[in-house]
Amino acid sequence: MTTTQTPDTLRRILDYSSRADPYPLYAELRETPVARQEDGSFVISTYREISDILHNPHLSSDTRNLSCPTEGMRAEGTPAFINLDPPEHDRLRRLAMRHFGPPHTPGLVTGMEGALTTAVGHLIDDFAGKERIDVVDDFAYPFPVAVICHLLGVPREDEPRFHRWVDDLINSIDYNPKTDPKEKLDKGVQARKDLRQYLGGLLERRHGHPGDDLLSRLANDDGPDGRMTDEEIVATANLLLIAGHETTVNLITNGMLTLLRHPHVLQRLCEEPDLVVPLVEELLRYEPPVHIIPWRAAYSDITVAGTTIPKGAQIMLMLASGSRDPNRFHDPDRFDPDRRDNQHLGFGSGIHLCFGGPLARREAQIALGQLVRHLDRPRLVADPPPYRRSPVLRGPIHLYVEQGAA
Repeated sequence: MTTTQTPDTLRRILDYSSRADPYPLYAELRETPVARQEDGSFVISTYREISDILHNPHLSSDTRNLSCPTEGMRAEGTPAFINLDPPEHDRLRRLAMRHFGPPHTPGLVTGMEGALTTAVGHLIDDFAGKERIDVVDDFAYPFPVAVICHLLGVPREDEPRFHRWVDDLINSIDYNPKTDPKEKLDKGVQARKDLRQYLGGLLERRHGHPGDDLLSRLANDDGPDGRMTDEEIVATANLLLIAGHETTVNLITNGMLTLLRHPHVLQRLCEEPDLVVPLVEELLRYEPPVHIIPWRAAYSDITVAGTTIPKGAQIMLMLASGSRDPNRFHDPDRFDPDRRDNQHLGFGSGIHLCFGGPLARREAQIALGQLVRHLDRPRLVADPPPYRRSPVLRGPIHLYVEQGAA
């Protein structure tokens, strides 16, 4: 059986006019869990089917396995391991994890607790005397950027340069040749080249000079799997630099927006600091930073929910839709930090489960916990706020909040 769905629902989701609230459209999508589009691609929108796909060894994350990749999908240079399949993916992920988390570096995140708290405190101190702040520019962006720069060994003064590159890269992720100007793609391609060249220059200076930063460790490490090539290190650093702050910016910003829309939960968090742990998990389900995995490809014909997906067809996974699936979550459109059995798709699942998830969680926990306790009677200036263009990495581009006397 092959199910064809009118492309109108997906088109409306991808259209910027739906960015503030795509969730009713996701409900429409779920009426057809696996839907073939006019271009031959497939959209998967329900929890069970998305989870099955993410754990299916017959699915590829490598765009080279797509029958008809678009220009925006073509990788420049060596792909990052997120866009590779086993065994290449597994080897590179193991090499990176040796320096990023357990079992070889188990104390990385916990060892940063003091520095994370201090960084948040400095940003909050700057709010003193301000009646209006932008949660994005004044807080949610500079915090994770400082963290990932520190981890990688990127000079903080270079941040404005890669801020511009990352913006152009993110904007080009969902490039559609039918509707978008070629300039959007060109800027993304150039930004990718510039960022890789920049990281390559930093890496070159690390060889033979071991240090505590991740670039130094990768450049000078000879573990059981050998050493990454320079091209592989640059691709990994590029991935961490983008994913290491873009998703966390959205998680913190979406979190603060959600709390301001639910003042009783905000007050609870002020009174019950430990609530922040399940609260962030519920945010990852309810308002996740990543809404869509734009592509997977099948190695061979597969059947999902009775629908045949042919070899090489593009598969789009609607993660945010799956995390609001009423067949998996009770009352899914309600924000409930006390929710039990919250196995959301906020960080994906399977072998590509978000590499930096533990760090992003802790950054969001510290950021939101401190922010709600130090803002004075915060209130939204505009609801909905203005959103970023991307439907893939979804979050406000600005979140203006007033504090103090109304």
